[in-house]
Amino acid sequence: MNIKVCGITTFKQLQQLDGLEVDMAGIVLIPDSPWFAGNTLDGKEVCKADFDLKKVGILYNPSLSEALDWIDAYKLDVVQLNGSEDPTLCDDLSTEVEVIKSFQIGDSVTELEKELSDYDAVCDYYLFTGNTQTTAGVYGNAFNWSLLEALRIEKPFFLSGEIQERQAAALRKFSHPDFFGPDLAQSFEVAPGEKDLKSILQFRQQVR
Repeated sequence: MNIKVCGITTFKQLQQLDGLEVDMAGIVLIPDSPWFAGNTLDGKEVCKADFDLKKVGILYNPSLSEALDWIDAYKLDVVQLNGSEDPTLCDDLSTEVEVIKSFQIGDSVTELEKELSDYDAVCDYYLFTGNTQTTAGVYGNAFNWSLLEALRIEKPFFLSGEIQERQAAALRKFSHPDFFGPDLAQSFEVAPGEKDLKSILQFRQQVR
């Protein structure tokens, strides 16, 4: 099971998560977000470093030029699009990096397969989270994972939305052939951008 930790704000955190063998680290690049890393994470330092984890830039309705600027600034491996970005933008970015498209889940997923079909050819991963916007460009509430179990998703996907350490056993039991791993965020930090490394390590040990 792959693990993605979102909301990284310092170079030290990237180093620590790389040491914990986390697979992806999310860097929020949405200026109004309390997790915005543009003022705290030195791009030159990040670009020089050799990490095993993939660096994911979290963006919200960026223009193509804005997204490409962030890719260059942090030598991103992946971009995650949290807004209403269309497949054309995903396609343009997919020539540069891997693309995660985020989708918000409510009480029904009757139209989700149809919506995903427009993105299948231009994205590498999907991410599913609840449909309540917690801060600028970030959706973080829990949703009913079982809604996804009968769907044909046909793309590796992350589960997000207030995932907590106590849900490790439930994640191991979650059944879908395309489930790629959990996205860990607010529940694994002591303050916005300050990760609780002990709880991340314990969670990793429980799910792997």
